[in-house]
Amino acid sequence: SPFNCSFQAMEREVIAAFGKGEPDEIMSSAFKLKVTREDIQTLRNLRWLNDEVINFYMSLLVERNKKEGYPAVHAFSTFFYPKLISGGYKAVRRWTRGVDLFKQDLILVPIHLRVHWALVVIDVRKTTVKYFDSMGQKGDKICEALFQYLQEESREKRNLELTFSEWTLHSMESHEIPQQLNGSDCGVFMCKYADYISRDKPITFTQNHMPYFRKKMVWEIIHQQLL
Repeated sequence: SPFNCSFQAMEREVIAAFGKGEPDEIMSSAFKLKVTREDIQTLRNLRWLNDEVINFYMSLLVERNKKEGYPAVHAFSTFFYPKLISGGYKAVRRWTRGVDLFKQDLILVPIHLRVHWALVVIDVRKTTVKYFDSMGQKGDKICEALFQYLQEESREKRNLELTFSEWTLHSMESHEIPQQLNGSDCGVFMCKYADYISRDKPITFTQNHMPYFRKKMVWEIIHQQLL
């Protein structure tokens, strides 16, 4: 079990993953996704995470949450939101083939804002759409766009109207969630918001945890298993 493996051994693996080697060497592949050595390098301190790392990590969360006692989670890829915005519902209606969004407890939507990562969490149980941003920016328009998407999905797949008045859309305020204190950790913040929320845990980490979280994510991605 990974928990028996010593901290030193884990540290050695992380150092090796950050070490020299072919940039396109595949360090992990699962969920029809591949993470190369070059992708892993984005987890070094103060680097910006890329789509590959984030999509792989989100898939790990979904996988873990298939276990007993966890909320049912669906995570969209980082490419979902730009596609929805550029092409409307038609462009993404096939993204949920074989998935009933309304049977999930939580839907995670990573949002890439050119040079910043944020997260939308749709809580189907509580009928809320919440925007989590580690720089305290507002995402009301993004929440509205995603609620509209849900309405279309409900009409299309269930022939049911979603009532706007029954839902709460909210951008989390900077005092409600931990905030980054540098210009590079937004991707890690976003992944960890998703991790804590998908365990129904209060979000208690801070900027100080980031170097540790980055190393932990390297290990988790290589071993395809969350600690």
